[in-house]
Amino acid sequence: MAKGVESARPQASTRVDALSRTFYVVRHAKAGSRSHWSGDDRLRPLSKKGHQQAEELVKVLEPFPVSVIFSSPYLRCVQTVEPLARMRRIGIKSSASLEEGHGLAGLTEFLRNRDLDHAVLSTHGDIVWELVEDLVQRHVIKGGEGGFEKCSTWVLGVDGGVATQARYLRAP
Repeated sequence: MAKGVESARPQASTRVDALSRTFYVVRHAKAGSRSHWSGDDRLRPLSKKGHQQAEELVKVLEPFPVSVIFSSPYLRCVQTVEPLARMRRIGIKSSASLEEGHGLAGLTEFLRNRDLDHAVLSTHGDIVWELVEDLVQRHVIKGGEGGFEKCSTWVLGVDGGVATQARYLRAP
């Protein structure tokens, strides 16, 4: 596990849901090629371009309040939010719910947690893909609106544990 990463799963809450809470779902920055990586994929790091994107993500999210940062434990996801964590002086909490293959169900654990607001969630393309499909299916966004670029961010307005508003921030 990367230095400065805490292990955490979102906890259930009894607090009354606010009218709207905000989440920033970040797809990890550009990593080295899977086909050229012979080790454990969980340890595949960001590429030079990915590190640059991670640094620029700090500027992209500068106008937004951030209270907590969660990340898939995969190194590339952690490295994507490390500059943001340093700048905001916030620790990174590791969550298996954001790992590849956990789909929308893993992300929904966070959206339903009434104690979370202004949370950054660093995750993988498959989860972002499912999120966008869900947003289109529920008519929150139109098909083709936004995207899945590496290091892009979806700003979600959440009511009752469900994203009711979504804004796409292009990758740096």
